[in-house]
Amino acid sequence: MTRRPRVWMRMPEKPAPVRPPEAEKQAITRACEAFIAVVLIPRFLPEIKPSPHGFNYPVGLRGAWHGSAYRLIQRWRTSGQHGPVEEFDSPFARLTYRGPNRFDLDWHRHTGQWWPLRQGLTLAECLAEVESNGLLHPLS
Repeated sequence: MTRRPRVWMRMPEKPAPVRPPEAEKQAITRACEAFIAVVLIPRFLPEIKPSPHGFNYPVGLRGAWHGSAYRLIQRWRTSGQHGPVEEFDSPFARLTYRGPNRFDLDWHRHTGQWWPLRQGLTLAECLAEVESNGLLHPLS
């Protein structure tokens, strides 16, 4: 049985991230903060309940800019007996700005890698996808 020779191929480069103008960045932040307060917190974190078994438990949801991407982040608290930190952040979804009202939507895997889910969405479509797609939900 003969093997085919290996061929090296050049992969197309990802487009460089574009930072949004300050006015648009503030509008995106306001829309995402309202979405977190009205949709995510009542649905996924209506009350803070410490873990009865001494494990980590969620204490908050928020959003933050990281370069040209707006990340949705879940705040966790430890019981204190499993590590030196008392609280830590864990992102679960990312909206990468690609142009005026255009975003790529990524989800955060348990491996720490961001995986693309949808591309070229509007902000409203991104938020609707976060609300409906279980991959993009915070852990509970």
